[in-house]
Amino acid sequence: MKMHKYTLIVLLGLMFTACTKSLDLNPEDKISSATFWKKRADFDKALTACYASLQAAEWAVEIPVWDCYTDNGFAQHNSGAAREVVAGSISPSTGGYISGLYNDSYTAIARVNQFLKQSAAYQGSDFPDADKKKYEAEVRFLRAFYYWQLYQMYGDVPLVLEPLTLETQFQAKVPAADILKQVMTDLDFSIASLNATPYPQNGGHAAVTSAQALKARILLFVAYGKTGTPDPEILKQVRDLALAIQASYTLSPKFEDLFRDATQKNNPEIIFSVNFLAPNNTTPWDMYYGDWLVASPLQNFVDAFECTDGLPYGVSPLTNTAAPFQNRDPRLAKTVFVDHPDFGNGKVHTPSNSRPTGYGVMKFLEPANIPFGFSTLSQQNAVVFRLGEILLMYAEAQNELNGPDASVYKAMKDLRGRVNMPEFPAAMSKDAMRERIRHERRIELAFEGLRYYDLRRWHIAGPVLNNVKDGIVAYHFEDKYYQWPLPQSEIDKSNGVLIQNPAYK
Repeated sequence: MKMHKYTLIVLLGLMFTACTKSLDLNPEDKISSATFWKKRADFDKALTACYASLQAAEWAVEIPVWDCYTDNGFAQHNSGAAREVVAGSISPSTGGYISGLYNDSYTAIARVNQFLKQSAAYQGSDFPDADKKKYEAEVRFLRAFYYWQLYQMYGDVPLVLEPLTLETQFQAKVPAADILKQVMTDLDFSIASLNATPYPQNGGHAAVTSAQALKARILLFVAYGKTGTPDPEILKQVRDLALAIQASYTLSPKFEDLFRDATQKNNPEIIFSVNFLAPNNTTPWDMYYGDWLVASPLQNFVDAFECTDGLPYGVSPLTNTAAPFQNRDPRLAKTVFVDHPDFGNGKVHTPSNSRPTGYGVMKFLEPANIPFGFSTLSQQNAVVFRLGEILLMYAEAQNELNGPDASVYKAMKDLRGRVNMPEFPAAMSKDAMRERIRHERRIELAFEGLRYYDLRRWHIAGPVLNNVKDGIVAYHFEDKYYQWPLPQSEIDKSNGVLIQNPAYK
């Protein structure tokens, strides 16, 4: 959904940031709390600013770059410091998302904390308590999202729940378990207080199901702990949340409609998204992926798509090496282009940048925006949660709990049926179904930023990544990379309070 208030984001990003870089304090040239929070409309603008934090590259236009940390793709422009991450050159001084995720998360958290403080203190009759509670639920959903990013990537980090002052500006780490506890506290409040209206009809605001989806994703990560063996009690929560969400959504009739601006509005599958609105609030999806090829799919990823008979490419009798995109899972052509994007009917764009693997990412391109370049006003939303992922969550959790029962088969039948792919073979074992579900996640959710998350939570990142043979950069993954170092810049300016993660000292 497109909220018209997003046209104010650039201004609001300056107005309401309670810290400009990580845990820094407000600069003196910004609008202060004493001069701003005077009426209900100010809180509406501030709420928009809190949502605007999601437009940071790693949660929006550069979501596909996360897959360039994996066996799916290559980042020829080194977005997110992907080359260093892939090659195992991870240190406290590595830039990209290793520093950016930390800084952007705390900047966003600071906005939320300032909002909560001012909302609690405001006494105007134009902002009744019931509305305050709903707004509080929205920003706490956002705070949970940001702390979840910190939890899963760094582990122990500072827990900041109030605006910082000169006396409190230096914050020590707390145990990761405390961060997770706060995330769940915020999400449970949000689930109890957000609008029950499904997201497509909720005007761009987070809904109950948005918070449930975030909680389910987090619990699915937590369930695998530090060993990769899932905790059944946690998986039961994931299963139940997934079931609850499914009641409010249906699959988009067309897979590609999820990622194109013209068909995202009111899409019945989208549970939460990061929103944009041209001409004042655009994002360079088309230029990045259709012209610059910021992310280039690897051959092993392309080869992972099945033939239309459900058999692996190279095994199926439908394999045609002379025309490798023929007789393939339709999601291949909807996710990947060869050399240049061609939508048919003359909608063709020739990229200005090189094609290091011969492939580009088709998934997020809008054919109406051709030709792609600096002047392209792309406004595709970044889909954060959708029903396709929820079906995969349900199938994974239920299979681990009870094996491949009829409900697991149905979830996968529904998902694959959208693109006319056949059902899974009958009478599979739990282990066989597990591998099929994991493969289906790789195909269905490709370049949506979840492959790195999956490899890490299953604790198979080392075996998978160290076995990549077609990467442009040689892959190297060590167990210590399951957790990132804190940015050295944050250590340096913490007055000795912030301590580096042990593996990186």
